[in-house]
Amino acid sequence: MRLHRLEITAFGPFATTQTVDFDALSSAGLFLLHGPTGAGKTSVLDAVCFALYGSVPGARQTPGGSLRSDHAPVGTSTEVLLELTVGDRRLEITRRPAQQRPKKRGGGLTTEKAQTWLRERDPATGAWTGLSRSHQEIGEEITQLLGMSRDQFCQVVLLPQGDFARFLRADAEARGKLLGRLFDTRRFAAVEDRLAELRLAAQRQVEEGDRRLLALAERMAQAAGGLGAARSPVEGRPGDPGLADAVLTWAAVARTEAREAVDRASVRLTAAEDRQATARAVLDAERDLAERQARHAEALLRRERLTARAPERDRDQETLDRSLKADRVAPALGLRRDAERAHAAALRAREHALAVLPERLADASAEQLSALEHRLRGELGALDSARRTERRAALLAEERSVLDREARADEDALEEAAGWLADWEPRRAALAARVEAAQEAAARAEHLAGRLEPARRRLAAARRRDALAEDVRAAEERLAAARERRNTAHEEWLDVKSRRLRGIAAELAVSLTPGAPCQVCGSADHPAPARATADHVDRATEEAAYAAYTRAEETRTAAERDLAVTRESWSAARTEVLSPAATAATEEDPAAEPTVAALADAVAGLEREHAEAHALAAQAHPAREALARAGREYEERVAAQREAERRVAARTSRREALDRERAALDEELARGRGEFATVAEHATRLERRIATLVGAAGAVREAELAARRLKEADDRLADAAYRAGFTTPDEAAAALLGDTERRALQHRVDAWQAEAAAVADRLAEPATRAAAARPPADPETAAAAHSTAERALREAASALAAARERARDLASLSRQAETEVRRLGPLRAEHDRVARLATLTAGTSAENERRMRLESYVLAARLEQVAAAATARLLRMSSGRYTLVHSDARSGGKRAGLGLHVVDAWTGNERDTATLSGGETFFASLALALGLADVVTEEAGGVRLDTLFIDEGFGSLDDQTLDEVLDVLDSLRERDRSVGIVSHVADLKRRVPAQLEVVKGRRGSSVRLRTDGEALGG
Repeated sequence: MRLHRLEITAFGPFATTQTVDFDALSSAGLFLLHGPTGAGKTSVLDAVCFALYGSVPGARQTPGGSLRSDHAPVGTSTEVLLELTVGDRRLEITRRPAQQRPKKRGGGLTTEKAQTWLRERDPATGAWTGLSRSHQEIGEEITQLLGMSRDQFCQVVLLPQGDFARFLRADAEARGKLLGRLFDTRRFAAVEDRLAELRLAAQRQVEEGDRRLLALAERMAQAAGGLGAARSPVEGRPGDPGLADAVLTWAAVARTEAREAVDRASVRLTAAEDRQATARAVLDAERDLAERQARHAEALLRRERLTARAPERDRDQETLDRSLKADRVAPALGLRRDAERAHAAALRAREHALAVLPERLADASAEQLSALEHRLRGELGALDSARRTERRAALLAEERSVLDREARADEDALEEAAGWLADWEPRRAALAARVEAAQEAAARAEHLAGRLEPARRRLAAARRRDALAEDVRAAEERLAAARERRNTAHEEWLDVKSRRLRGIAAELAVSLTPGAPCQVCGSADHPAPARATADHVDRATEEAAYAAYTRAEETRTAAERDLAVTRESWSAARTEVLSPAATAATEEDPAAEPTVAALADAVAGLEREHAEAHALAAQAHPAREALARAGREYEERVAAQREAERRVAARTSRREALDRERAALDEELARGRGEFATVAEHATRLERRIATLVGAAGAVREAELAARRLKEADDRLADAAYRAGFTTPDEAAAALLGDTERRALQHRVDAWQAEAAAVADRLAEPATRAAAARPPADPETAAAAHSTAERALREAASALAAARERARDLASLSRQAETEVRRLGPLRAEHDRVARLATLTAGTSAENERRMRLESYVLAARLEQVAAAATARLLRMSSGRYTLVHSDARSGGKRAGLGLHVVDAWTGNERDTATLSGGETFFASLALALGLADVVTEEAGGVRLDTLFIDEGFGSLDDQTLDEVLDVLDSLRERDRSVGIVSHVADLKRRVPAQLEVVKGRRGSSVRLRTDGEALGG
């Protein structure tokens, strides 16, 4: 992997776009990255890591933290572009983190999502081709090409010397964490964890099975209550080896005792059943005897009651017999009553009919009345012709009256039509003018509506413009105040930082301990520690000043965003207010810009004109309808006038014909009326007299017939009573009974006879007579004996059921226990096997003599490779004195596997790396870092690492050692590698001609590229 070009924009301390030409720096093979503290040297390396992996190393990638530069302008996006070669592919990666920007519409901020672009250059044409814009696809592609994770890249390519110095002095556990992160041995640790989980799971299953087995044993002890086995239950704990056998043995003993208890209970139940059957037979016999004796006593009592009711039964029977005889006379009695009622009604009708006749006809017979009726009918027939003539005359009079009314109506209609038609032309002209005016108003209203809506929008925009103008002035004032506060806070922070940097040596001297290496030079000797001055400030004060500056900067940025958004809104509102013509006029004369009052007056005027035109236009349809109705009415009135004139002419001739016919009919009517006013009155009088005579004749004949029928009924009744055995008809009528009364008497007679028969049958039963002859029965004594026998039987049955239930429960629980024991066999074997593997891989087994974990065993092999690769460079750096070797020996009670020693060729002794001096620790850690880079590179698939960066630590070397270290680094060029040194050592600026200088300033940092002392770019 070789880096070519890096572009950083609004990232970390860099406010503007900064370009780093790695090709120019790598041409010398060795280059220096230097600059003052806080300038951004580490940010250059962070940008490389961010471009490749989308995140920065270590604690600098804090949750919720921002990579954006605080110095960057509002409109500049944070972006990192890296051009590199991996294998034979030249790639370009561009990344933008998630960041906030002003909204394009409206006010406030919006969050822009993170974006990534990956392009590849065609070596033949030199053209760039886009490969992907997916974060996931690009991340997988880069990781696959490099063969390293982000942590591995940061350790192998960036080579942080402080981490490797701590690695040399660390214990086995700390080394294991670093090596495990680099070589990704999590799968081996996962195997250890998985085996430990399996062991715990298997142990839990075995213990859970033992607990279930003990629970079954406890349930069996409860079920065996009352047996001898219940007094000696199973004792044991989950996990005991002999627990299963003890439970099964105890269960077998309990089942045997339970079966014996069932046999004893069965014998007792058989004896109780025999005693209960004997007592039941005795009780049934006594109850039967008592029942028969009670039946006999009851029959005697019922017979005495029947004897007392015998006279009453005889009277009821005699009454029923006379009623049956009277039934034969009942039809004649009914006919006599009907004839008597009919005769009385006929007499009343005769008297009523004769009362309306003259006195001379009061005693007339039916024949006389009929003769008079026939004579009057002849007179009525003679009046039929005169009645027809009278009806015709009435019709003629009615018709003449109708003609007169129609004539008057037609005369009125003609007069009205003439008056209406005379005013027709002026009315039609007025209606047509009204329609035309409404149409013109509709066109004018449409035109005004088109002008009204834009005017309203301009008025609303003008109001927003004036309000936003006040907001702009307020935002400008807030921004000015925020800038002043930010500048003050920044100057205070820089002052505090400068004061702290001047006294940083005294601050570091506080942590010095005799015999411990210095954090700066690595020396264990501290001859003259620095002292704090009066104006020295501590780190908390600097952090507080920086936090105040950060808050002021955030306030200024927010004020700038608010002002930009408000100005944009004001400009949009102003543009909307100005029409194209008004815009040109305003550019010549700003005072000509329309005010809210002027626009409001214009809108009000347009609204009034539009309302008036709209109200007038609304009359268009009614006006057209009125004109159409008037036209239709004109045509109808003209037609009605012509029809009325035609009817007048026809009516005159019809009136003359009616007058001639009426004169002829009047002569005939005078002859038919006689002394009455009309012929109809004369005929009505005759009809009423005829009807009266007909009714009277009928009533007289009906009365005579009813008298004859009454006499015949009396004769038949007397004959029927005599034949039935009654002296008179009245005696027969008295003997008659109603249906209800007869049914009641018959029911009493039948009930007495049924009771007498039942009593006779009961007293005639042989068994009843025999029971009456025996002594009284005693069922209470027999019932008490039977209850005692039944209670004993229930107790025996309950005892047998309980014994059987206990035997079944013990058998069922024993089968469950046997099943549980069989199920636990494989689980216990699996637990033993997994536990052996888990303790072996965890280093706690006696079989693991070095107590080395599986992951440590794998890492020990890797550490041995790293030590061998590091020794090749350490020998050169130390002039052949030091060699790094891996040690798997145990130290005290700790586990073995990750020990690291240094062999001193001068003394021939092997000692711990923690005993190296500060300078020796530096070049040993550098050799270790370079060796680790080689091993990780081979682990990653042999990807070439043509660009490396080495962090601080050169200040602890003397001149000779520094030359040897630089020779080793310079030898890396033999493999076409370039090495960047990150250092503050001033002597390196003279020794390394290719330099990348990071310069910090108040508006952000920048980079300068120098080769042989001349600037190449910035």
